[in-house]
Amino acid sequence: MSSKQGNIGVTSENIFPIIKKFLYSDHEIFLRELVSNAVDATQKLKTLSSVGEFKGELGDLTVQVKFDDKTITISDRGIGMTAEEIDKYINQIAFSGAEEFMEKYKNQAIIGHFGLGFYSSFMVADKVEIITKSWKEGAKTVRWSCTGTPEFEMEETDEAHDRGTTIVLHLSEDALEYAEDSKVEGLLRKYCRFLPIPIAFGKVKEWKDGKYVDTDKDNVINKVDPLWTRKPADITEEQYKEFYHELYPMSDEPLFSIHLNIDYPFHLTGILYFPKIHNNFEIQKNKIQLYSNQVYVTDQVEGIVPEYLTLLHGVIDSPDIPLNVSRSYLQSDANVKKISNYITRKVADRLQELFNTMRPDYESKWDDLKIFIQYGILTDEKFAEKAQDFMLWKNVEGKYFTPKEYLEKVKENQTDKNKTVVLLYVDDPVEKHTFLEAARGKGYDVLLMDGQLDNHYVNWYESKNKETRFVRVDSDVIDKLIQKEDNIRMSLTEAQQELLRPVFESQMPKDEKIHYNISFEAMSPDEAPVVITQNEFMRRMNCLLYTSPSPRD
Repeated sequence: MSSKQGNIGVTSENIFPIIKKFLYSDHEIFLRELVSNAVDATQKLKTLSSVGEFKGELGDLTVQVKFDDKTITISDRGIGMTAEEIDKYINQIAFSGAEEFMEKYKNQAIIGHFGLGFYSSFMVADKVEIITKSWKEGAKTVRWSCTGTPEFEMEETDEAHDRGTTIVLHLSEDALEYAEDSKVEGLLRKYCRFLPIPIAFGKVKEWKDGKYVDTDKDNVINKVDPLWTRKPADITEEQYKEFYHELYPMSDEPLFSIHLNIDYPFHLTGILYFPKIHNNFEIQKNKIQLYSNQVYVTDQVEGIVPEYLTLLHGVIDSPDIPLNVSRSYLQSDANVKKISNYITRKVADRLQELFNTMRPDYESKWDDLKIFIQYGILTDEKFAEKAQDFMLWKNVEGKYFTPKEYLEKVKENQTDKNKTVVLLYVDDPVEKHTFLEAARGKGYDVLLMDGQLDNHYVNWYESKNKETRFVRVDSDVIDKLIQKEDNIRMSLTEAQQELLRPVFESQMPKDEKIHYNISFEAMSPDEAPVVITQNEFMRRMNCLLYTSPSPRD
């Protein structure tokens, strides 16, 4: 084959099917995009009114969503479009009107940043119609229609039409699931429940004469001023809890909340909650919701917040978090790192504040907080540094100490001959009762370590504090848990030990995977004559082999 040079041709004929089929990974996104566009148009009109360019009456600005048979209709009373604007923003694919508008009115909050959102309608519709009239004086009504090909029809008419835009979707046969009342309302509540302009889906129904009938009242499905958009000083603790239950119905009361609000060097608002976690299913089910200017984007926030904070619940809203063209996936960006660091610092500061000002309440919630803080310590060095001041250890008596407080408490009695402070702990006080009481009999204090991340935490702590060592109370006989200078004399001779060894070996269970080592040690007369233990090193190795530091596993 001879060589050939030329230009790669990209035309509307070959790119339109790609846009139509693959613009978004999830076809249900179409409703979010179209309603968001309607909200944008309404917000733009409010902006024009606020700066004096639009002198008319705003009137009712509610965005209406209706469906009938095989059609879905979205109507707004926003700025509308002229024929020239339709040609510019609709017929010329990917030219965003929002970008141009925002450049002119930089200080106004406009949702849309992408010109492709409108075309998501063709993922579910065989035909799309636009009926629109611009806010500009003397504007005519414009009708536009397209059947999902590069060909379209457009005409100006003298027909009466209110200011704004109406989009009619004629659903395709494979998208008739969206012609169901419950389906449409479910999508609206998922993606549009906090948009800043009222969204009405039909009318409120009431029970009359044995059936539900429509009233004259719009069925508004969203709250235009969600809690995170308000100042923290204006919000009560009860309102924070009410909002939590609005986000996660049927959940327990949250432990406490953190209000996020920053406008430099990036914009971010939100409310995060520390939930009570009963099982791993709850971790997977309830997630942080990400919004962009009150538009729901995703609940996959890994990368936006540190991994350990994905255990939290709540809302994050930021126009500065970069999104790809579908607004469905996050991309790497310098702002993301800044936002992640800010959230980490904010959470740490809030925990420190609670510890300093409300320690009894903080301690009462510790058993639920522990998993968050340990996970953060294990996965985030910066958080680990801050957490040492509000990390707590709980002993078997139910008393709480910071690591510093606890070391001060036990160092005199629990320092071994090598000047190492030995921190005794137990995972099951009932099952290990005999060993626990033996330790208490020596005057030792014992920590309760029964959490799913405790094994990983003690390893981490020892790596950072070489002068300390964690030892479980059943890992050795009591006199060897914390070895002092004084030695107890062995009562058995070597000959007696050799005679007894086969006796004990014969009583051990036969298991190819487990090897039992019989040893004779000098013990206090107060101790039991025979003790079966698993040493600390082997126990930890076994635990680490079968556990993960992630509470999600």
